[in-house]
Amino acid sequence: MKFRVDRDVFADAVAWAARSLPVRPSTPVLSGLLIEAGHEGLVLSTFDYETSARATLSAEVADEGKALVSGKLLADICRSLPAKPVEMVTDGSRVSLTCGSARFSLQTMPVEDYPTLPEMPTAAGTVKSELFAHAVAQAVTAAGRDDMLPVLTGVRLEIEGSTISLLATDRFRLSHRELEWNPATPDESLAALVPAKVLGDTAKSLTSGSEVTLALSTTGTGEGIIGFEGAAAGGVRRTTTRLLDGEFPKVRSLFPAEHLTTALVDKASLVESVKRVALVAERNTAVQMVFEDGVLTLDAGSGDEAQASESIEATMEGEGLTTGFNPQFLLDGLQAIDEQVVELAFTQAPKPVVISGKPAEGGEEPGFRYLLMPRRLLS
Repeated sequence: MKFRVDRDVFADAVAWAARSLPVRPSTPVLSGLLIEAGHEGLVLSTFDYETSARATLSAEVADEGKALVSGKLLADICRSLPAKPVEMVTDGSRVSLTCGSARFSLQTMPVEDYPTLPEMPTAAGTVKSELFAHAVAQAVTAAGRDDMLPVLTGVRLEIEGSTISLLATDRFRLSHRELEWNPATPDESLAALVPAKVLGDTAKSLTSGSEVTLALSTTGTGEGIIGFEGAAAGGVRRTTTRLLDGEFPKVRSLFPAEHLTTALVDKASLVESVKRVALVAERNTAVQMVFEDGVLTLDAGSGDEAQASESIEATMEGEGLTTGFNPQFLLDGLQAIDEQVVELAFTQAPKPVVISGKPAEGGEEPGFRYLLMPRRLLS
């Protein structure tokens, strides 16, 4: 194998492929990055039996071949290379990398021991890359992080015609995001439970091109996979990951059909107030929120400990109420909202609040809703 490639394009592709390498691989070869040089250029791949990454890029290939090297080491080396073309050549059981006057010799691993990457499923449609990345970032806000409850570490992706719905919950909060896309089949109806971390990282990494292709294969037995493909500098990037097995809870019904109290509040003012008042909140205690007579008062702290209180304006409809929330969960939801004014909608004080953005006059209705369970207030 022998090839020559642009340093920036190569370094970016290596970093992208290496980002999904396992921290503690079950076998040494899974820490490797597979480099394949052929007549179409370079293909860089990683795979840990769950998630695969495959980047293709243009290169001047003098001799075709393949090599498996440490992905983390190659990524570290590429970040430090001078702004010169990169040349790689296999030399027995080693690979030589030259960039300007910098030279590295890397030990290779046996290519024959490396697992075969899964095939990309059939394309289901395309979505604007920036829109998809932003929608996913909003949805994963409420995803669980407890591996003891693996179903809740996923995002439920539901496709119904030209609409994609993203749902996530960790039992204490729930996010729901809808967005439009271009399905390959107009009346398509699909659902998948995608690992939230992989979905978030992948959506964020595929914004170089204008569109992302979604590909889905579901078997109903947890063996399904989802694939994402997008254009990048000098080529194409493709990721697949196995779907999570298990039944995602039926959470849509948690959003109430009507509300007895609503409050419109300036988002920036509320975020800053919560941050300040929460400084004195003890761990796992709530920030109290009192809605009354067009004013929202936030309180935290109690007894002989430090206390804080702050009031901001609120445009209210309905009766006043007193409730309280985990301050970090509240901030997570507020900061995921795009609009400058947020609406907090309640049925009763002990019930969850639904937080959404208030569109400007004539603006589109927000596609993101965040439901948050209240916390017990200290007496």
